[in-house]
Amino acid sequence: MENLQLKVAIVIPYYNAEKHIKNVLSKIPSYIYKVIIVNDCSPQPLPSALFDVLHENVVYEVIESEVNLGVGGATIKGFRRAWQERIDIVVKVDADNQMDLSFLPELITPLLDNKCQVAKGNRFRDFTALQKMPLVRRMGNLGLSFLTKMATGYWNNFDPTNGYIALNTNLFKELNFNKLSNRYFFETSLLAELYFQKAIIKDVAMPAIYGDEKSSMNVWTMPIIFGSKLFKTFCKRIVKQYFLYDFNIGSLYVFFGLPLFFFGVFFGIYTWIQSAISHELAPTGTIMIITLSIILGFQLLLQAIQYDVIHAPKS
Repeated sequence: MENLQLKVAIVIPYYNAEKHIKNVLSKIPSYIYKVIIVNDCSPQPLPSALFDVLHENVVYEVIESEVNLGVGGATIKGFRRAWQERIDIVVKVDADNQMDLSFLPELITPLLDNKCQVAKGNRFRDFTALQKMPLVRRMGNLGLSFLTKMATGYWNNFDPTNGYIALNTNLFKELNFNKLSNRYFFETSLLAELYFQKAIIKDVAMPAIYGDEKSSMNVWTMPIIFGSKLFKTFCKRIVKQYFLYDFNIGSLYVFFGLPLFFFGVFFGIYTWIQSAISHELAPTGTIMIITLSIILGFQLLLQAIQYDVIHAPKS
């Protein structure tokens, strides 16, 4: 890895990580071309003599954000800078020392070998390290990962919310940065945009590191915030993929499945209420219509999901 012909840069969004940022920089290997730190209006300033721990071959730059952009916005700012400097591969690393930089070779090698355009860390393959993850965070990540798969279409990536990610900057040519989220939804919004480029993403098994760092993310508000955003992302993807950009058998499954299923559900509720008020049983024919609509609609929707999974971008 020492004589890389491609330029690899690390982008670090910095906010209130004064205790950890120096440790992160000390682990950056010499084959990395450049480190870009985006100071996102952090109340905790960057430590003095910060770059003394960095290898002498590594170029560094600090970008000061005029306003607090959030982790996504700061990362986007770093990505744009890397794109301007014609960096070939960019890696996003958090400043809180939760990402094991000893796995950098595993992360960027698939990109160097042209086996994929994106590589992401997967925290759920290392069961020993997984046990150290706080239980609430572990269960939340599992549930959120499944919903993110459905919303973004990347069914084959087990840890889509992992922020340890490497990208080939050629993807930036068609990537609309304005559609990416500035906050914690950044990783998901990035996947949602990469889906329409059919970018191949490879999972790289690695542990997360949990120490005394404090996240500004409120765990209990995330289901509400992420739930609505994931639903919007899912709806936009289905409309674009199956009705605007293409029309295929999956489109027909959705087109007929949704109306049938919801007709059966709502007509069934309406019939049940009418029967409860009038104290009369609904006719057998009405019950059959409701039952068949729900069953047939549900089966078509299952077929649509199967079609979507089979045609998901694969590494």
